[in-house]
Amino acid sequence: MKTVLLSLAIFAAGAASAQEPSCSMHDKHAGVAKRGDEAMGFSHETTTHHFLMQKGGGAIDVSANDAADTASRDEIRMHLRHIAQAFAAGNFDLPMFVHDRVPPGVREMQKRKADISYRFEETERGARVVISTGDRRALRAVHDFLRFQIEDHETGDPKQSKSE
Repeated sequence: MKTVLLSLAIFAAGAASAQEPSCSMHDKHAGVAKRGDEAMGFSHETTTHHFLMQKGGGAIDVSANDAADTASRDEIRMHLRHIAQAFAAGNFDLPMFVHDRVPPGVREMQKRKADISYRFEETERGARVVISTGDRRALRAVHDFLRFQIEDHETGDPKQSKSE
């Protein structure tokens, strides 16, 4: 898996350097979307991501835009099931690849993995990973991670939970 991710990262870096320069914010988001599509197995254009801040943690929610798009729905479910298991084990390689850096909160989430739970749930058009913790430092890290996702994926989700 690490070899595949490294190969994809090298390919993405080479492809990015071969393109003509343009708006750096657009390039940044385009890079996140491109690497995300490669890593997740479904298109960001046919799906919708939400990163939700909650009092005791948050959620990563992804759904197919079209109810008839069962291929995307099934890929979303497979991906988020894998994410819940990987994160619970302290493995954040996928978001580090997608974002081309270590997202804020990850190091603390890895240190406090025993204090954080990741629950996979199927939804009508996809799935979600519900993240919860009772540990104050872990909660801060989870919220930092989710805020970063909201910004880098440009989802427009609120960056505060109702209790903050």
